[in-house]
Formats: sequence, C-alpha cells, structure tokens
Amino acid sequence: MTAPDCYTCGREEEFDDLPPRERVAHDPHWRVAHAFDAAVPGWLVLLPRRHVAAVHDLTDAEAAALGTWQVRLSRALRAVTGCAKTYVVQFAEAEGFAHVHFHIVPRMPDLPPEHRGPGVFELLRRPEAERVTAARADRTARLLRARLGCEGSAGGAEVRPR
Repeated sequence: MTAPDCYTCGREEEFDDLPPRERVAHDPHWRVAHAFDAAVPGWLVLLPRRHVAAVHDLTDAEAAALGTWQVRLSRALRAVTGCAKTYVVQFAEAEGFAHVHFHIVPRMPDLPPEHRGPGVFELLRRPEAERVTAARADRTARLLRARLGCEGSAGGAEVRPR
C-alpha cells in the first residue's frame, strides 16, 4: 500500500530502478537509503516498504525487524565510516515526508559540538556544494552492502536481519 503524495512511496514504486544509494539493503518490510541532501557520508534512512504514518501503525513483523535493522546498520556504519556512535532519530513531520522513517546518522569523533545531538540536523539540506555527491553515496552504499553481507547484489540486496 502506498500513498500518492508521499515521496517515500513514490520511490518504492520505482524500487527495481533505484540506484545503489537508494537501495543500500532491504527485506520484505524495510528499505535502507542514503540521505540525498546530507553533508555526512553514510547518513542513512530506514524506511518501511509500505506507507506507515506513525510508529504505532507498524505491523508486528515490521516492529520485530526494526531494532535489528537499527543495530546492524549502526555496526556497519561504525565499520565503514569509523564513527564514534550513531544517532537514531524519527520524526516524520516534514511536508511530503510524513512516511515513518528513521535517520541513522554516523557521528564522527571530530564532529563539532554545535552539530552534536539535535544539531546534526544542521548538516541536512545543506547547499549543493557541501552535500555528499551521488557517486560518493553510491560508493558508501556498496561498502555498507558488503559489510551487511550482501556484496554480490547488483542493485539492492535483501538482507535478513540476524
């Protein structure tokens, strides 16, 4: 089930044609994408594959996989980026982005104090020159995919959370 005015649902309808950065990994319930307007390599977004507007509307199967995805992605980000920790955040309030989604953001050891905690969102929607390029996001996606154990996939990879 998708919603016609939802950005995430529109991307899901194009799933088979998405570039690596928008199909880092997936399973029947979740898709992992690299954020498209972030100044942080490895800023991931964990998205339910059906339209869900609130966390309480997740199915039991979606909820069961959620925590496992968050931990596996955090571990993969640490291995690939060298981050000190990851931030996991969910609001789903921006216009056109009410679809539940979790930001999984690598917090690098040298991140300036003003960008720590909620300040990390200052690194989202940055000017074009500061954003992670599509090519770099694709490279990061491939490294994460390999770390998650799905390196043989051409586009995206189904990963069963362990």
